[in-house]
Amino acid sequence: MKPGYLILLLVMNFCWAGVYSAYKVIARDLPDSVPYGGTGALVTLRFGLAGICLAIAWPWLRGAAPRGRNLAVTCLMGLLLFVLGQRLQVYGNHLGTAGNSSVLMGLEPLITSVAAALFLRELIGPRRLGGFALGLLGIGLLNGVWRSDFHWTSLGASLIFISSFICEAAYSVLGKPVVQKTDAFKVLAISLFVGVGCNLFIDGGDTLRVAQALSLRAWLILVFLAVVCTVMGYGFWFIVIRDCPVNLAALTVFTQAVFGVLIAAVWVREPLHWGHLLGSTAIVTGLALGFSRQIRIPPVAQNAPPDR
Repeated sequence: MKPGYLILLLVMNFCWAGVYSAYKVIARDLPDSVPYGGTGALVTLRFGLAGICLAIAWPWLRGAAPRGRNLAVTCLMGLLLFVLGQRLQVYGNHLGTAGNSSVLMGLEPLITSVAAALFLRELIGPRRLGGFALGLLGIGLLNGVWRSDFHWTSLGASLIFISSFICEAAYSVLGKPVVQKTDAFKVLAISLFVGVGCNLFIDGGDTLRVAQALSLRAWLILVFLAVVCTVMGYGFWFIVIRDCPVNLAALTVFTQAVFGVLIAAVWVREPLHWGHLLGSTAIVTGLALGFSRQIRIPPVAQNAPPDR
């Protein structure tokens, strides 16, 4: 993996780390009459804004668009992630707590890596396995799962949240062969268009009511989620996994927990404890172990010395 790809993934995971807290903040503006905590409406608004951005940018996207079988796969990806997967994730987060969601997030890179191994025949070596193990340990330490004040959400809510990771994994596994032949942002755009169209068909009325109830702060958060976390985030993710193993990119998802602690400490003044330090250390160590011997620095062409 190129060093720039790793930096890019770390930056995007920092942005993604605040998504669940952002949904909690936006939910304060939602009317009580909206079903399922406004899950469908929030998903529709976020990805609708992202779809608008990509529709405007489409003339400047110069790569090839998916056709034939790749187009069908792209449409399926949109239904799996932007309709089913995101609804399950937002609703599971609504039923549970931020701490519970953070712990369960540790399962996403594992599920994605297993799917890549099964369907893309990717090899997960011992170093990467060690990185995943340290990442899971770090997640547990960060959230203090052994403490009496940590409350696990009901099994149903946890299963709802975890099932969304299957949709996330399918999006990456199905998408990698497609973006190797077509433009990553056009694949993202088409899958978004399909997903938003389906979401509007399901929740168009609720989406309008929620849009009218949101404050300016909530709209600014949604714009950030749409432009940075969706358009840039998913687009850059495709660019990275086009050239790199999916399981290697998935290993960086563990850093969301570390970044989430930092965001909570600065944004909402949540107190820090020793578990945060130990957990962050375990995750960083796991990342270093998993990425050892994986970073490839391209050689710099050297000019021949002048004749003397």
